[in-house]
Amino acid sequence: MKVKQAIIVEGRYDQAKLSSLVDATILTTGGFDIFRDKKKLALFRALAEKDGIIILTDSDAAGFRIRSYIAGAVDTDKIIHVYIPDLLGKERRKTQPSAEGKLGVEGIPADLLLEAFRRAGVSVENSGTSAKDGDPVTKADFVEWGLSGGENSFALRQQLLNRLRLPARMNANALLKVVNSLYSRSQVQQILKELQ
Repeated sequence: MKVKQAIIVEGRYDQAKLSSLVDATILTTGGFDIFRDKKKLALFRALAEKDGIIILTDSDAAGFRIRSYIAGAVDTDKIIHVYIPDLLGKERRKTQPSAEGKLGVEGIPADLLLEAFRRAGVSVENSGTSAKDGDPVTKADFVEWGLSGGENSFALRQQLLNRLRLPARMNANALLKVVNSLYSRSQVQQILKELQ
């Protein structure tokens, strides 16, 4: 299932689960870190302005608090809320259930997650690329441009992240997805020329 909007989830395990089901830009809030991370919130706003965002958090109190915070910072017309059902249990990787005893996004069966997207009215895309002008930026481009795999790749990525006002902790794979969601190939190349 290819989705145009960026999907916002709480943590990396939610991201991993969802990435096996949905072809989309999937970003994490880092749990409650979102309350302190102004750059990440600005990124969510930018993604919302471009194509909209989908918020998918756990169905416990913490998940609703995070959802509410993001929803209050973004134009409500640009948000699709996807809600998972309340299912009692614990995730396999955990030794104990959560405080409320509910399964989070990572523990919900795949068919129920996809059904939650359908219920929310998420439209599925058929197109293969999301870049604005031609081909999307690829991992090979990142290597060629010095953003990945090179001696100074980390430093150059940090400069690019800073220039784009993106969170400094964003890894190369997340940066690649965001770049393809917000910028064209030629825009990225121009920014990199300006950084050199």
